[in-house]
Amino acid sequence: MARDNVRKGREYEKRAGRYLEQEGLKILEYNYRCALGEIDIVAREEETLVFCEVKYRTDTRKGTPLEAVDSRKQRRLFLSAMHYMMKAGLTEVPCRFDVIGIQGDKLQHIRNAFEGY
Repeated sequence: MARDNVRKGREYEKRAGRYLEQEGLKILEYNYRCALGEIDIVAREEETLVFCEVKYRTDTRKGTPLEAVDSRKQRRLFLSAMHYMMKAGLTEVPCRFDVIGIQGDKLQHIRNAFEGY
């Protein structure tokens, strides 16, 4: 079951990545991992780094996909993004945090979904 969820998650991340590319973003990396957490998609839009969390839900029994990115998850994304920027030597580059929620066939993209901590 867990492996199937990972496989499905990767499929939805690729779908979100294709969407972002259609919107003009350049995908830099999928599934960036560090000790602080994971970032589903790291992209660039012009001079801005975009750290994107992708959430999928089949139904809303556990809430919407966008509701799943709570303050705890936001903090982990922020810390992971800071790690990425330091490691890549990009500490002076502007960045933002986006969330893509996928429910069934519907994809919703929230640009600048939250501010850093």
